[in-house]
Amino acid sequence: MQEQIVFEDNHLLVINKKAGQLVQGDKTGDLSLLDLIKDFIKKRDHKPGNVFLGLVHRIDRPTSGLVIYAKTSKALSRLTQMVKNREIKKTYWAVVSKAEIPQKQRLVHYLLKNEKNNKTTVFPKATEGAKQAVLNYEIIKTLDNFLLLEVDLETGRHHQIRAQLSKIGAPIKGDLKYGSPRSNPDGGIHLHARKLEFIHPVTLEKLSVTAPVPQNDPVWKACVD
Repeated sequence: MQEQIVFEDNHLLVINKKAGQLVQGDKTGDLSLLDLIKDFIKKRDHKPGNVFLGLVHRIDRPTSGLVIYAKTSKALSRLTQMVKNREIKKTYWAVVSKAEIPQKQRLVHYLLKNEKNNKTTVFPKATEGAKQAVLNYEIIKTLDNFLLLEVDLETGRHHQIRAQLSKIGAPIKGDLKYGSPRSNPDGGIHLHARKLEFIHPVTLEKLSVTAPVPQNDPVWKACVD
């Protein structure tokens, strides 16, 4: 667990989540990062009672990268409010199918989540029940069969990056749900929460945290070589 911690102080902890890890418990009953970190802190710090740890925001199970957990209730309430106010800047990297798309683009769509199949449908204009979704992307590297995009989110919708990129003909590698032709061996997808920038909820320092890409994956390795 220690090797997944990218930043930690008395108030918060930022983890580099592996693809496939759950950020918190769900109906699958699988062990979550929340439980793993609590157990890790309890043992490391020799804490006799329960460890307080609050999840500030989520990323999808097949996605890798940065997740913030709060170690105090004060930090949790302030960070949760910052998420609502969009005061935490999130930058993602996405490896997508090689497609004829502009070098950079601002995508505006309307997304409607289907609870039954846990999938989001993308509409080009305002549609009843759908929420506006906005992101900006730029191609930052061209590989033999893929493009590496840097994505900045303006909104945080269900499966937003996955659905919007698929809509423009550039599905994320391994993302069968949104049009990738084949899955990845580990069941993850090539979407990585690369960078977080925000004001520390207690010290008020400006924080910028970056997560290394998965080390054992040849495509990710090609992205940073």
